[in-house]
Amino acid sequence: MIRPATTADVAPCVAIYAPYVTDTLVTFEETVPTAGAFAVRIATAQQQHAFLVLEEGGVVLGYAYAVPMYDRPAYRWACEVSVYLGADAVGGGRGRALYAELLARLRERGYRRVFAKVTLPNEASIGLHTAFGFRFAGTLELAGFKHGTWASVAILQLDLDDTTDRAAAPAPIA
Repeated sequence: MIRPATTADVAPCVAIYAPYVTDTLVTFEETVPTAGAFAVRIATAQQQHAFLVLEEGGVVLGYAYAVPMYDRPAYRWACEVSVYLGADAVGGGRGRALYAELLARLRERGYRRVFAKVTLPNEASIGLHTAFGFRFAGTLELAGFKHGTWASVAILQLDLDDTTDRAAAPAPIA
């Protein structure tokens, strides 16, 4: 089941995210966020974008969310997306299911462009994004330093709506 995150999902989401912070270059965050800080992330994403969890048998196995790309008003039709799965949940189409639901909700609200940042190399994430139609929009060469190494970041873009006419701002979450 995929559903909007609630405060009850904070601890499982932090548990999913923690190994990405401590053991990988997937995120450039270096300290695992506290439960309170993560609760704020969920609430902030829920205000205008979305924060979804995938739950099976009452256990949260992953999450996906969207946040503003930048805070300037001209960017209000664009957002940044991410998806994270617990180690035991990788494979089986769970990441695809989360992204499909997230992208559908963003499209319904009127977002035009979504961007994802993927630390390189990461063939699995690149494969997931390209399967949804994301295209390479650029690379931030050796932009981050973590775990004693420099890493580059691919910027991927998906056009949810290819029109360029003037549009109303994305609708808030009802």
